[in-house]
Amino acid sequence: MTVNVLALDGDGIGPEIMESTLEIIHLLNSKLQIDINIEKEMIGFKSLKKVGTTFPKKVLLKAKKADGIILGPVDHNAYPSILEGGVNPSGTLRIDLDLYANIRPAKNYKNVKSLSKSVDLIIVRENTEGFYADRNMAEGSGEFSPVPGVGLALRKITQKASERIAEKAFEVARYRSISRGKKSVVHAIHKANVMKLTDGIFLDACRLVSSKYKDISYKEMLVDACAAHIIRDPSQFDIIVTTNMFGDILSDLATELSGSLGLAGSLNAGKKNAMAQAQHGSAPDIAGQNIANPISLILSTSMLLNWIGKRKKIQNFILASDLMDKSVTNLLENEGNLTRDLGGTASTQEITKNLIKILHKLI
Repeated sequence: MTVNVLALDGDGIGPEIMESTLEIIHLLNSKLQIDINIEKEMIGFKSLKKVGTTFPKKVLLKAKKADGIILGPVDHNAYPSILEGGVNPSGTLRIDLDLYANIRPAKNYKNVKSLSKSVDLIIVRENTEGFYADRNMAEGSGEFSPVPGVGLALRKITQKASERIAEKAFEVARYRSISRGKKSVVHAIHKANVMKLTDGIFLDACRLVSSKYKDISYKEMLVDACAAHIIRDPSQFDIIVTTNMFGDILSDLATELSGSLGLAGSLNAGKKNAMAQAQHGSAPDIAGQNIANPISLILSTSMLLNWIGKRKKIQNFILASDLMDKSVTNLLENEGNLTRDLGGTASTQEITKNLIKILHKLI
């Protein structure tokens, strides 16, 4: 069975880390016969210059038909207005493909300097509503100015979206329980003491879903307390489920605490589609210098292969994902394989070459 994957380089360091990621995929393709067909399309500033938009409609159509998407980092903060062609590829894909679950693991690696040595958690973040102005209205923006000098932002929280992200969190927790042989804990993170209505809807949904999963422990915590406790004792957290903005902030906190955003995998998943996306930004200041860390996009792609493998019941995809994860773990056991963001001097190409060597041995 041929699996079609759409690869979108993005901006800044995107083309460099995408090249590394696809080299890994090509190796696994040849060794495991997983039959992945990679198709590339142009987005971002290169696309804006060539066709007048950062995200052509044909790319969205191809994304909808693909079995999976690998999205490089985009510099959408620097894009012009939508009227001038500055469409955010990440936000558009998440909404139009209904990629409602953003799954972001954070964990420690041997020989990687970190602020804590007890981080091993997964944040399951709702991806389609909340305070994000580009994804909470049918038309127009959720952020507006009624008079000069006054800005208003709307936060949309629905029972439907809250229930399905809670379901995803408990599914992740159950899988983690089985794989680790111990009971998982889901923390629902909120601010219901202030946003009683919206976070009240979110918490009611989490409580309803938790009642179906007697094998999973369920707890609740205020978001500010959660931020403090992640710093104080991250080992208490296993699975965190939360709304869009809280999840975005907490996941960056957790991954930096564990070492670096350069090691932070991220999967955007829906019922029919999924997209691998590095958790970090496009880092235009280091683009083209062969010093970017490709591991975040590689780990994100591993998560995508795992998702495809489970959905299509293709065991070799799950095996390929496991091999990618193990190769990264083995790579980081050698201090000579640390990139600049990790305090080392290894280049993008060196990391890729060494990962391939390790994969050859593992396979």
